[in-house]
Amino acid sequence: MSGLDDLFLPGAITRGGVVMPTFPVPKGVHPPLNSPEYLSTELRHPREPLRAMPQRLNELTGPALGEDLVREVDNDLTRNHGGEAEPVGQRIIVHGRVLEEDGRPVPNTLVEVWQANAAGRYAHQWDQWPAPLDPNFTGVGRMMTDADGRYRFTSIKPGAYPWRNHPNAWRPAHIHFSLFGRAFTQRLVTQMYFPDDPLFFQDPIYNSVRDESARRRMISRFDYEQTQDHWALAFEFDIVLRGPQASVFEEDDDDE
Repeated sequence: MSGLDDLFLPGAITRGGVVMPTFPVPKGVHPPLNSPEYLSTELRHPREPLRAMPQRLNELTGPALGEDLVREVDNDLTRNHGGEAEPVGQRIIVHGRVLEEDGRPVPNTLVEVWQANAAGRYAHQWDQWPAPLDPNFTGVGRMMTDADGRYRFTSIKPGAYPWRNHPNAWRPAHIHFSLFGRAFTQRLVTQMYFPDDPLFFQDPIYNSVRDESARRRMISRFDYEQTQDHWALAFEFDIVLRGPQASVFEEDDDDE
């Protein structure tokens, strides 16, 4: 077994007669669950020690999103809304690979993305700031990685948006990524930023990652070679599951 499955294989820790799953978390890479600068973590972070949930048969046999449920158009956010018109904004291509720490590709992994539209607004009932909604943009997409661990999305570059975390708070443009293994308990979530964003300095989510090299791995690379003439700019963003070059995921860090 390899890929996301390896992150959830049982380890050597036994508690109460139950073998608990373990996996290494690079020090200083993943942000602490309670990051005071990110105000909502004060209310939402766990206050008791985390408990690993053993994977049982119902996690393996329950509902799952596999390749048979992913449509060919699902990775094109400019077309998967079902209408005939295109969304407003700068077209972009976001591509990359899902990799093991030794560079091996992770094939057949479900990659989902969600993002704001070009005006910085999500198609969600809770997002009510006065920026226009785009009827031709849902902001969600998905696809399976190929045999080489590659994914590729066509979308619109998202806009920045205010979020009231602190005075004059704006989130840099970003795209959320979710990776699924073979069960819903095997899920990793991260964010991709764009190069040279002027809002990095005041974004507590970006800055909660203490390791500078890890922060840089959250920023995509402008890819001129994949940019399509008269069509779309391209950005490359590889996702590494673990090891010294691991991507930053939304999980626990045992630093206090």
